[in-house]
Amino acid sequence: MNVALHRAAHGRTGDKGNRSNISVIAWHPALWDLLVAQVSEAEVARQFAHRRPGAVTRHLLPRLQAMNFVLDDVLDGGVNDALNLDSHGKALSFLLLDLRIEVPAELAHHLVGPDL
Repeated sequence: MNVALHRAAHGRTGDKGNRSNISVIAWHPALWDLLVAQVSEAEVARQFAHRRPGAVTRHLLPRLQAMNFVLDDVLDGGVNDALNLDSHGKALSFLLLDLRIEVPAELAHHLVGPDL
């Protein structure tokens, strides 16, 4: 099944200066390995290509079935400097959670919500 990431995980986001932190947390531990395999630094960089990130770094937190992405230079200079009204890092988690992933049928029962 090809689904949006938000069906397999939820997110938390923050920002500091021109850097955004986006955490991706699996809805169920059984989805963790799938998320690690598919939600890579390269995939996140592609998802944010229009914002031209300077770097994307992934930190794995396996005991929490979570990962944290640090995206540099994606906030138009920072919230206080940007003319873009949607430059807050908090809004960017929704962009990441729209990433498409492949989920095998045997794990589908761990997914939540509709595919929007």
